[in-house]
Amino acid sequence: MPQFFSVARSIQEKIIVKLSKVTQFKIMFTGLVQCLGSIESYSQDSFEISVLGDYHSQITSDLAIGDSVAVDGVCLTVETILDRGFIATASPETLRRTTLGDRDRAAKYVNLETSLRMGSKIGGHFVTGHIDGIGCLIEAVSTATSWEIRFGMPTGMDEQWHSNIGRYLVSKGSIAVNGISLTIAECAPDSSWFSAAVIPHTYAETNLSCLQAGNLLNLESDILGKYVDRLVSHRVPSSNQEDISLAFLAEHGY
Repeated sequence: MPQFFSVARSIQEKIIVKLSKVTQFKIMFTGLVQCLGSIESYSQDSFEISVLGDYHSQITSDLAIGDSVAVDGVCLTVETILDRGFIATASPETLRRTTLGDRDRAAKYVNLETSLRMGSKIGGHFVTGHIDGIGCLIEAVSTATSWEIRFGMPTGMDEQWHSNIGRYLVSKGSIAVNGISLTIAECAPDSSWFSAAVIPHTYAETNLSCLQAGNLLNLESDILGKYVDRLVSHRVPSSNQEDISLAFLAEHGY
């Protein structure tokens, strides 16, 4: 057993180092939504995003051409700055893999978050803005202290769900839902659904409150789980079951 914990600790330390390097050179988000916005088609593949209410300064105050903004969890690049928002273009792949390509079945408004700045607080978890798949709302039940929300696999998306979402679902693990950092409370034995307890503030200030049963939403699995999965899948089986060594981790990029 001590040997197991030694291996686990080595893996954890290497992954933390790798994540710290990623945040220095790549665009990252935290999953803490800053405000809501409306979204309208500007052209065939471009969108005009306008910040709702009096909170537009949270997004536009220091926004520059080329900056990245998470729109319902999708990392988009600002191409034109408007008084209360911006215009961004989505690639065909992004339209195919996210709710940006199917707005009729998505929430009316979108969640917005600007990318991390050097020295910013990380209140949620590391979110890359690269969507792994689409899910749907099954139900949202109000309790005395929170909203208990269950998300699941949309009809006809079994393969996408199990390969990109289901395999990373872990109780008490993290997942980004429409760009919102949530903690998984429970997941089905076959990983076909998961639930989360959402505090009233998060529910009211994000587009979770706009969703109806069956509405589609963007999901991004926890990057930590992806790194662990990659490490395990690349491990070469051996007859003597050697421990994962620092040399092995270095060889495979950790």
